[in-house]
Amino acid sequence: MNLNYRHLQYFWVVAKEGSVTRAAERLGVAVQTVSGQIGQLEKSLGRTLFAPQGRGLVLTEAGRIALGYADQIFLLGEQMTDALLDGAAEKPRLAVGISDALPKLVAYRLIDAALGLSMRPVCYEGKFENLLADLALHRLDVVLTDRPADLMSNLRVFSHSLGEWDIMIYGSGMLAGRFRAGFPQSLDGAPMLLPTRNNALRGRLDQWFQSNSIRPDVVGEFEDSALLMTFGRTGLGLFPAPVALAGDVAEHFNAESVGLVPGVQEHYYAISSERRIRHPGVEAILSVPRNLDSEAGDASDIMSNQLEKGGGSGGKG
Repeated sequence: MNLNYRHLQYFWVVAKEGSVTRAAERLGVAVQTVSGQIGQLEKSLGRTLFAPQGRGLVLTEAGRIALGYADQIFLLGEQMTDALLDGAAEKPRLAVGISDALPKLVAYRLIDAALGLSMRPVCYEGKFENLLADLALHRLDVVLTDRPADLMSNLRVFSHSLGEWDIMIYGSGMLAGRFRAGFPQSLDGAPMLLPTRNNALRGRLDQWFQSNSIRPDVVGEFEDSALLMTFGRTGLGLFPAPVALAGDVAEHFNAESVGLVPGVQEHYYAISSERRIRHPGVEAILSVPRNLDSEAGDASDIMSNQLEKGGGSGGKG
């Protein structure tokens, strides 16, 4: 059977519009033409793709399967057209989904590895589940996030660990100096900005606080890590971030290290879809941890210098 892509396009538009009439208006053809094309597609596939519901149509199970593939086919067609029209054929596109829980500085470090391959990154931020759905439909090449995909999920996606990075508590100058002495017990009652409870790091931090009999004053909770650090820059409260980013946190958020949180790490993952050909940009991202691990020593030097200035103990307590 040879698939007729014009028939498939008419099916795709009807599925998106929810009715043959609206699809015909969008395509600029007669209603009878659309109905005829859908009928021919169903005949060639041997499956009914739509069922009537009220004045509209709904997809059958076969229709939902067909729509998933049609989405991929026409998305790739749009990407090919865009690439050829804007001259990007010589600069491959890398579509990256970034979980809202992932620190943006981490996302930049990871994506920067692909820029060395002259990639053109196209970045989308969103909820973890929504990004995985787009990845499964091949709307994205990779998803960067703080957790692996659920092994019980029906989505055919694969999680690649990018490492575990130690966590530091940071704060604006005066706030950091105030709570650095006596760390970590000094955090008891300290104003703290934390990720929301659906964030993987939040659970690890709460467990660490509890095991050390520390009850911080949680003055703000954020799903977006960049927003959390932005509020931290104002001095509203202390906040957690990876130790390997100490230099970036100091530069971009004017924050100093308060102390290392022993035994608590942030986990990062690149999630890819099942494909026969691996995207070179995704391969570059998967090789990043070796480069970032070597920078942790620089971060520790920064912390040591700030501890000397503050005169407090930044040990693991």
